[in-house]
Amino acid sequence: MDSLASALRLSGVGVAVNILLATAKVAAGILGNSYALIADGIESTTDIVSSIVVWSGLRISAIPADDDHPFGHSKAEPIAGALVSLALIAAAVALAWASLREIRTPHHAPAPFTLLVLAVVIAIKESLFRRVSRVGEKLQSTALRSDAWHHRSDAITSLAAFVGISVALWGGPGYESADDWAALLACGVIAWNGARLLPPAINEIMDASIPPDLLTRIRSVAEAVEGIHGVGRCHVRKSGMDLFVDIHIKVPGSLSVRDGHALAHRVQETLCSAFAAIRWISIHVEPDDP
Repeated sequence: MDSLASALRLSGVGVAVNILLATAKVAAGILGNSYALIADGIESTTDIVSSIVVWSGLRISAIPADDDHPFGHSKAEPIAGALVSLALIAAAVALAWASLREIRTPHHAPAPFTLLVLAVVIAIKESLFRRVSRVGEKLQSTALRSDAWHHRSDAITSLAAFVGISVALWGGPGYESADDWAALLACGVIAWNGARLLPPAINEIMDASIPPDLLTRIRSVAEAVEGIHGVGRCHVRKSGMDLFVDIHIKVPGSLSVRDGHALAHRVQETLCSAFAAIRWISIHVEPDDP
């Protein structure tokens, strides 16, 4: 629950920061005659929506199991991650379309002060990316990792706008659309990140197996329990921050039902102690006979 609380807090901070930065960028873009900055501010509004989606997904995933959802609500977390990834791709397409339109439309060069606004935005967003990414990796949260890259994508679009505005200012007449070309280039990076983050979220929703090295470790811990003759089938799926395990253990065929049951409980306790993320285990006891 402490991990969830820190994730929710971080997501809430992201919403507040995105609201402030989106407002600042749009205002500076209007006053400073920079469409790249205005577009960047509009794109930042998708960060607000994404952070709210992530926050909601984390809150829903924490709801305990009930009669209608006996395995809990943890799938809300990867669903939120998938929605954020789709939002990244949609934002990239919308921003690319707007950038192409502006390239064809003659306009004045941006004001120099817009560079200072972008420098501050880049520093804040990159630092937010690093923080959210670190927590997302620690908690193995698909939604937080997607949200982290949304912050970095915003930093990338701001960096592209910074480069484009610099070229427009230093190049003089004829280079006014440089910031729009820079924004267009950033769209490709944003779309790539959205496409890269979508498959893991979809796989989690579809109950794909966990990475082989983690599966091997779970099997090894179960096999090391005294009295176990081996492990047969072992299926593990990740749902949100939780792991769900379905494992078959081999025991001596002469073992009584009571002793086999006690051994299964010992395996369950050992696995839950070794892997804090395990929420649910189903253990099937098989006789180890020729």
